Amino acid sequence: MAMRFPFARILCLALVLGAAGLTPALAQQIEPPPAPGKPKKLPEAPAKLPKVDRTKNLDFLFGALKAAPDEVSAKHVEARIWAIWHQTPSDTAALLMARAKTAVDAQKVEIAIKLLDSVIKLRPDYIEAWNRRATLYYMQNDYGRSLADIQQVLIREPRHFGALAGLGMIMQEVGDEKRALDAYRKALAVNPHLEKIPDQVKSLTEKVEGRDI
Repeated sequence: MAMRFPFARILCLALVLGAAGLTPALAQQIEPPPAPGKPKKLPEAPAKLPKVDRTKNLDFLFGALKAAPDEVSAKHVEARIWAIWHQTPSDTAALLMARAKTAVDAQKVEIAIKLLDSVIKLRPDYIEAWNRRATLYYMQNDYGRSLADIQQVLIREPRHFGALAGLGMIMQEVGDEKRALDAYRKALAVNPHLEKIPDQVKSLTEKVEGRDI
């Protein structure tokens, strides 16, 4: 099944990197410095986002993401959104998340899942723990549990484009192309700059709805 949808495994890896906090760092590295005296195209959120302004900052950033004039700007805004999602609610949760990442790096997925179980039990409101566990279940081809975790992510943050893309990937792999198309379209409505997804939407639209005459 993985061979039928190689893009899905590639995108899954991208989601894992994003969950691990590598995507924001990469985006910041590729962002070109602004020209002297020239204002940036998009306003920026402050470097440190106060917890009390979490919702306000996310609303601002999602608006900026839709309005981003180019891919580089979009990736920068996307990185800021991931940074907010990654903010751990407690020192204990942060420690457990770090240990889970270490376990994944060591290819000890079962241990990582157990650590994420602990985070979710401790702080069920922390969506990144649900999202990361969904990704690990997906990597194990445990689509039922992955879908259950994706649902928990979307209940808490309906705009989570990573979870929406993951939902589309699973639906496509199990052969439900109509639901896959719907999930991909929702992901793009939130983040029009997702890689690979526009091609999948085009292909699935032709299959599900037919070609324009």
